[in-house]
Amino acid sequence: MEPEPVAVPEPEGLRARKKRLTREAIFAAAGRLFAERGFENVTVAEIADAANVSVKTVFTYVNAKEELIFRQQTVLDAVVRAVASRRLGQTPLVAAAQALLAAVSETDENLSLESFQRMVASGPAARSRVRALWDETETRLAEVLGAEARGARRDLPVERAARRLTAAQIMVLVRTVTSDEVEDFITKSADTDAGRREALGQWIRDAAGRLARGLQSPAR
Repeated sequence: MEPEPVAVPEPEGLRARKKRLTREAIFAAAGRLFAERGFENVTVAEIADAANVSVKTVFTYVNAKEELIFRQQTVLDAVVRAVASRRLGQTPLVAAAQALLAAVSETDENLSLESFQRMVASGPAARSRVRALWDETETRLAEVLGAEARGARRDLPVERAARRLTAAQIMVLVRTVTSDEVEDFITKSADTDAGRREALGQWIRDAAGRLARGLQSPAR
């Protein structure tokens, strides 16, 4: 039997390519400016200028400025990737914690934990958007865990509930690391950026350990 011919995708036309590149430029510019200055402190005109397009062009791709929030890769995507690609024997919680630790020293504004925290704290619109993203990320994590499950028990309600619990546990760590309380603690822990990054990294390790052991265990 002859193998079936492989379908070759249609080449991208010039018009479609220009639209895609313009959209990418707008969202990249918005992500960079939001990470640097916060959502509330950036105007659509500034985003358009940074993307080298008009304000009218921006609004052909989005209906409102809020739609530009968190559209680039973020710390949340890094956490999902870390859980999906974790090594044999590594727990999902540990993999997620390591992704957060990597984000502490990340220089890419989109993937930096510091810029993500700054964005979350930048105003009500950003907070509303990130709450929705937290829920979406929890579902993505549960789906990743489900995809790697094996055997007849995979689709049993008790197994699905257990995976959701694991995903929720990871999101407790992710959500708490961006909280006002943790930010206040880290800010008062050191006088330098390097010291605050070290304090944040240690907090993530301690928090992941407490979650793994059970929150009844005393904090360090």
